[in-house]
Amino acid sequence: MALNLITIRPGFNKQITDTAAEGQYVDGDFVRFRYGFPEKIGGWSSITTDTLAGGVRAQHQWADLDGNRYVALGSQRGLYIYYGGAFYDITPLETAQTGGTFTTTNGQPTVTVNLTGHNMIAGDYFTFTSVTPPTGAGYTAANFTDQTFEVISATINTFTITMATNAGANAAASGACTINRYVKVGPIGQTFGFGFGTASYGGASGLTTTLNGTLSDNTAGTGGSGTSITLTSTAGFPTTGVIKVGAEFISYTGVSTNDLTGITRAVAGTRSAHATLAGVEYFTGWGSASLSSSIRLQPADWALDNFGQILTATILKGRTFTWQPISNNNNALSLRATIMSGAPTRTITSTVSDTDRHFIHLGTEATIGNTASFDPMLIRFSDQEDFSDYQPTSVNTAGTFRIDDGTNIVGAIRAKDYILVLTDTAAYTMQYVGAPFTFSIRKVGSNCGLMSPHSVVFVDGVVYWMDDSGSFNAYNGTVLKVPCSVEDFVFNTNNPGDLGFNYDAGKLVYASHNSLFNEINWFYPSSTSTEIDRCVTYNYSEKVWYTSSLDRTSYYDAHLFDKPYATSFDDAGVPTFPVIQGVTNTSGSATYWSHETGVDQLENGVTTTISSFIETGDFMIHAEGDGEFFTKVRRFIPDFQRLNGTATVTILLKDYPSDTAVSSSLGPFSVTSSTQKIDTRARGRAASLKIQNISSGESWRYGTFRADVQADGRR
Repeated sequence: MALNLITIRPGFNKQITDTAAEGQYVDGDFVRFRYGFPEKIGGWSSITTDTLAGGVRAQHQWADLDGNRYVALGSQRGLYIYYGGAFYDITPLETAQTGGTFTTTNGQPTVTVNLTGHNMIAGDYFTFTSVTPPTGAGYTAANFTDQTFEVISATINTFTITMATNAGANAAASGACTINRYVKVGPIGQTFGFGFGTASYGGASGLTTTLNGTLSDNTAGTGGSGTSITLTSTAGFPTTGVIKVGAEFISYTGVSTNDLTGITRAVAGTRSAHATLAGVEYFTGWGSASLSSSIRLQPADWALDNFGQILTATILKGRTFTWQPISNNNNALSLRATIMSGAPTRTITSTVSDTDRHFIHLGTEATIGNTASFDPMLIRFSDQEDFSDYQPTSVNTAGTFRIDDGTNIVGAIRAKDYILVLTDTAAYTMQYVGAPFTFSIRKVGSNCGLMSPHSVVFVDGVVYWMDDSGSFNAYNGTVLKVPCSVEDFVFNTNNPGDLGFNYDAGKLVYASHNSLFNEINWFYPSSTSTEIDRCVTYNYSEKVWYTSSLDRTSYYDAHLFDKPYATSFDDAGVPTFPVIQGVTNTSGSATYWSHETGVDQLENGVTTTISSFIETGDFMIHAEGDGEFFTKVRRFIPDFQRLNGTATVTILLKDYPSDTAVSSSLGPFSVTSSTQKIDTRARGRAASLKIQNISSGESWRYGTFRADVQADGRR
């Protein structure tokens, strides 16, 4: 019989049944398409032996004036620089706190630090300065200074740490110290809560005290004034915030000695009787608490950019910091990022308008320095060439404007001659026009809200993003929906095999460009995962889609470096950088990878196979048939443009669309570059083809499929 050519179109189609997808690919992993044909993707290798503390959610590459290349990486634990093959910790520190003493126990590594109002909770990082060691405990100042510690446990005026060695004696409130807390960034994942200000992010939590008297179930506080609540101590409490007494939330606007003043009871409709002394916990930082469990707290994130050679780093809904390399002086790498002078203290995200040199805060304060004036739809930009000046005058170009479609700005991206600003519902272009207005702002799309701050990318004059309704958009002068042949698989679980999307962790989504292969990747959490575990890819040159299990929390295109750089997250991993004394593994660890390197995963010299596969839909391979006749496949001719090692080819057979496909009796078949033909014993109404590799060192690029078939009756 003659050989039949089976034509298979590029890309995956997961929108229809396998039987309906005749002549198409329906599934695969770790594959891409080039020139219409599938191949295994390139491998990846770890860049260093160190792993970073926390999950990296942002990455940025830039060069200084001397051509030195840097990478900034932001996690929920800190801000790091990769330079010259090594990591450096540039995480900003809070204002120093003095007056601490030490308490030790003979033969134990646990040391208690006594420091009133230290404002830390278990898991926080900090450093010591100006240490006088506890008397007789066997420790020197060098055991404390120039190191990073993790807080093991904490009360309002004490916290514990774990030393590398045991104490040699008991010491009570001995010695002296100054501490510097790492800035708080946010939670590792997206969680439900009671609104911003819940937990420890943006402020402090876990600081408890008691009421100095009773709190009656009326509008009055203790002392009967109705305007204050008296506590045993207000040490560590911020000047304004929300406290929880029992089940009741109470806001206050001031602190006077042991009184919280300017109180408003029953915030968010709460009310509880308090006839006896009660514990009080305070929440602070990002706004008043809400009792709605539908509110999702965003994971920790950074907006990273460069203003000339200066790194700019904005914590999501927090402060903005800068770090400046010192040309030809590696001492810069020992310096930490510092607060951006004159800038707002609460901002959703930021970017640089690089052609005109303005620094832009998106979703920020109406009054600089007043976090209570935070407006999630307000845009504030600096004077030209000066990111420390944001006050508009007649002689500068600083200014503000407010957009109105949506409830908050989610993200922004710099395009060719404009910045695309995306809210939770709409798209705006922001374009420099010069004096007197500086920037124009124009709404260009509705019902196209951004999924996450990093789910947008600019490629070849077009902005692409994943929207929060479960689809893909593009802007090239007009906002358009991008047809997607794997959309249901990514966003829904309507069909067998659909993995779906975890919208409760949608703020983790990270988009990236791989210019080496004309690909846009969106890394996302599937419906059963709270962390990124999947990838959906759009090949914009061939206009095809495919999916994989590649899990990257950040990814940067080959730009300053010849390969893409990406990070992955291990929630059980123990970080090795920075070196943390007493680490309890509360943050997990991130590995830094160089992609499109080799054909396997290479981590610290250990090779792990990347097992790739691709599978077609069902096809009726008998030329005369439409499914009425059974077909016998006598042999097939493999066609690989490239085959290193062995590929496994399986012919999967079924008689009816609802049947479970089974392998042909002689299969699966091992194919090498010297294989000319495969004799098989296969019979069925429909067949599909699966190609895969299962061993290290293997890679492949497939061409066409030809089979020798003949009719074999109706039964």
